[in-house]
Amino acid sequence: MNGSNPGDERVRVFLAGATGAIGQALVPKLVKAGYQVTAMTRSPEKVDTLAAAGADPVVCDVFDRHALRSAVLNAQPNVIINQLTQLPKSGLQPRKLAKYYESNNRVRREGTKNLLDAAQQAGAARFIGQSVAFWYDPQGDPVTDEHAGLWLSAPAPIGEAVKALEESERAVMRAGFLDGIVLRYGVFYGAGTWYSPSGEIGRQMRKRQYPNIGSGEGVTSFIHIDDGADVCVAFVESGTPGVYNVVDDEPATANDWMPQFANAVGAKPPRRVPAGLAKLIAGKGLVEWTTTARGASNAKVKNGIGWQPEYPSWRKGFTSGLGDS
Repeated sequence: MNGSNPGDERVRVFLAGATGAIGQALVPKLVKAGYQVTAMTRSPEKVDTLAAAGADPVVCDVFDRHALRSAVLNAQPNVIINQLTQLPKSGLQPRKLAKYYESNNRVRREGTKNLLDAAQQAGAARFIGQSVAFWYDPQGDPVTDEHAGLWLSAPAPIGEAVKALEESERAVMRAGFLDGIVLRYGVFYGAGTWYSPSGEIGRQMRKRQYPNIGSGEGVTSFIHIDDGADVCVAFVESGTPGVYNVVDDEPATANDWMPQFANAVGAKPPRRVPAGLAKLIAGKGLVEWTTTARGASNAKVKNGIGWQPEYPSWRKGFTSGLGDS
């Protein structure tokens, strides 16, 4: 990729979502790799942190199309990375899932469209979009690859969230004016995520408010936050356009991972709750997702960019990579 411009031969990267969980890990890695990074945030109070990490901060809301267009045109990026989400960092309540997803769905749909429009106007060559690897249709083998369909028929409010995700992916992959790459991440864990000692799930585990539901055979694929950021950095200049699962090597049932995560964050083993009772408390959609989830294969991304995760298994990550924030 040709990242040349007068006076600066570096590849220019515009990162939306620079202060989110993965954005915080991604900014210093992009800077270390030698890229000129414009880091977008909605929060003026986070500008100094981004500048200290070596990025050029810009305060902008992805829904403000005019301001976003100006920010992207000023940055003249070769590559745009979309790591935007809008989910609460704490205080998660299962019955408010529809409210949480309403905001996040708008980010997926409208935010992605606005970024793609700005990318086209700025002449960007590559667009890397965030997606997830834990909403595959719960049919067939317990571990799937990127050819499997997404769970578009999931009960509310999961189904609408999956549809928003699919629309975002489709927009990236059908934007013929640039190379589109979609990274379907597994469940993030590590510093700054829900799955850390001071993260939301860590806190709920210690309060014994995060039970193992039903038979505990639902499968989760994890990815350490640093490994997720490393893959994104690799795709700035390499990798064939397409959709990639970004997960570790060991999909795991709740029966496997939950007791070990609980132990890692100083909690007692999680209680087990029958699925029927859990539906009354948390809702049908969340319980069906939890109990029927499929894991994801990382073969495509490993072969595509020659990637090997620092944390090939959550077992190692829960022991030495959870962080303390």
